[in-house]
Amino acid sequence: MNEIEQTGLATMRDSWITGGTSFDLAPAAWKEIAGGASLDERERRLLAIAAQALDIALRPAAPKTLKRRPVLPELALPMLPERLRPLLRAALKHAGDTRSKTRVVSLVASRGFVLHPMDWMPAVSDQNGPDVYAPWIDWQAGADGEKHTRQEKLTAENWDDFYPAARRTALADMRRTAPASARQLIETKGSGEPAEIRLALIELMRFGLGADDVPFLKNLSADRSGKVRELAGRLLARLGEHGQLGDGGPEDPTAELAAFIAEGKSGFIRRRTTYTPAKLKSPAQERRRAELFETCNLVDLATRFGTTESEFIGAWQFGAENDADILVARMVAASGSEAAVTHMADTLVAEGGKPALFVLHLMPRLDNRRKRVLVRLILKDTQYLG
Repeated sequence: MNEIEQTGLATMRDSWITGGTSFDLAPAAWKEIAGGASLDERERRLLAIAAQALDIALRPAAPKTLKRRPVLPELALPMLPERLRPLLRAALKHAGDTRSKTRVVSLVASRGFVLHPMDWMPAVSDQNGPDVYAPWIDWQAGADGEKHTRQEKLTAENWDDFYPAARRTALADMRRTAPASARQLIETKGSGEPAEIRLALIELMRFGLGADDVPFLKNLSADRSGKVRELAGRLLARLGEHGQLGDGGPEDPTAELAAFIAEGKSGFIRRRTTYTPAKLKSPAQERRRAELFETCNLVDLATRFGTTESEFIGAWQFGAENDADILVARMVAASGSEAAVTHMADTLVAEGGKPALFVLHLMPRLDNRRKRVLVRLILKDTQYLG
């Protein structure tokens, strides 16, 4: 139906509303259908045609803001087999929140598969999903087709030619092969990015982290984002660098966390120090303790007790309280040195029992060889699951 026909239909409708006839106003094709009938029948036929005209003959024009998307990029890994998709959807439904869904997606990616886009799609702002989904993130961010992911090496000159997800992937690869070049790029270009993107870039420093990164990370203590300052502190802690140690007063978070930990002694002949979680009095204390474990660093906590990271881990009494054990494991994974992470993983598996499963919290910090060894040990001996 063209514009003239739409105008004619509106004129016919106005005529009927005012009590008149519309045969003379109808299009020629409509007159041929209704012309052989009586006067009243002609009007009834025209009314029947007009009533269906808008639904059948009229197609709304696409809005001017509508833009054609490119084809969804094909990812580097194959799709999860069709027979497993119902189980996957059930797992995603059970996961509930975004963080848990990302863990499911990461597990599937670690097994060499990606999800069907109708089952899960990463958000444009996704910073934590597997790198293999970067083309999909950029596809959503670049729906206008004005940019395309570049396959060349990332430099300061072509920084803006990369979408954020592709840029993070390129920087992660650079941190593994040329960490100094990647650090220089992050330092040069990252400062001009919003806090959320800046945080994601600094998080990539964990790849190839070394002593050469200390000056840059220390400079981030003056960053305008509190989350960036906190992340830089955790990365420095992995290198054995202390944060801003407080005076032990009520405003010192490390001292406050230490108050949630009871220091004791064990053994009759050979006395040794032990650390156990102090008994909590309210859910508010439980929440506060969890917050402190998340924000404080292992090296600072160990220093507060006058010991080293490895000594603190060795003296912690795993099995006394499950929630506290999980918090300690997460703290070690977030801010512990490489030696501390390895020491804790070996200690947990050597002791066996259910606490050995806490080593799973350390997996992101372990190399693939050690991961395989530890998982085989856990699955091989039923005492770990007893």
